[in-house]
Amino acid sequence: MIVDCAVYEDGLRRTGSVDLSSALQEGRRRTDGFVWIGLEEPDPDELTSVAEEFHLHPLAVEDAAKARQRPKLEVYGDSLFLVLKAARYVDSEEVVELSQLMLFIGDGFVVTVRHGRSEVLAAVRSTIEHVPEELGCGPLGVLHAVLDRVVDDYATVLRGLDVDIEQIEKQVFDDQGGNHGRRIYKLKREVLEFRQAVDPLVEPLERLIEGRIPNAGRVPVEYFRDVHDHVLRVSERIKVVDALLDSSLQANVAQVSVRQNEDMRKISAWVAIAGVSTLIAGVYGMNFEHMPELGWLFGYPFALALMVFSSVSLFVVFRRRDWL
Repeated sequence: MIVDCAVYEDGLRRTGSVDLSSALQEGRRRTDGFVWIGLEEPDPDELTSVAEEFHLHPLAVEDAAKARQRPKLEVYGDSLFLVLKAARYVDSEEVVELSQLMLFIGDGFVVTVRHGRSEVLAAVRSTIEHVPEELGCGPLGVLHAVLDRVVDDYATVLRGLDVDIEQIEKQVFDDQGGNHGRRIYKLKREVLEFRQAVDPLVEPLERLIEGRIPNAGRVPVEYFRDVHDHVLRVSERIKVVDALLDSSLQANVAQVSVRQNEDMRKISAWVAIAGVSTLIAGVYGMNFEHMPELGWLFGYPFALALMVFSSVSLFVVFRRRDWL
């Protein structure tokens, strides 16, 4: 559905509402004006009507109808089509929640399409309406504001991941033991999906910096360069996070193996202690006729004492070697 439709002139939002049929004309009425239409999970008919009104390219419209697209920037004549993924970290579930954002940027218009849960576009619109300088840059100013907010949220996601990784590292090397492989593997899956949202964004920003798109000069190049620098930092940090998770997983496997070996030593030690007593009892339980101890008054106490002495001796030996 259409969540908002507004015309901006002189860096300010024009009061009142505007119909979709006249939105483009209203946006182009002045050289510094444009219209911004926000769509939330539009149905095919609604998206088609917007596409016809703003003459959007069919291939871009087809991509906008799908919720799973790789981040990219495509040029269709004098218009741009940008796909990116907004992210937020749900700490209670240890999940990186991604949503799809599409932006159509053209002469006098901005059309944004959102799939999934995200407050990015609403927050950007609310913020940029109080920054006339950025609105004065036209549709490219909106593009920069959205990119800047999305990348800032990436840094927030990384901070959430860092906290959980610190917890995992403490738990892995905790003396209380436990197997944390499932939690580590789950986080690795989330980091992988997050990385697939961040890394492809580098190339579109490089194109924006180099001015290889229509009307790129309306936004100072240092603005896009700053966002590009932040994306590179996030990308590098994701690699570090992934490496830390790999190390934690290997350490967890090693800790589990060590604990299993310790358990096997303990089991073997107790089996040995019980085996000696069983051996002595087995010999005396054969009931042979010619056994010297059978006719000895202290034969039975001697057998018991031998069992106790052997078991205690083995216990002391294993205890000194830290098997028990």
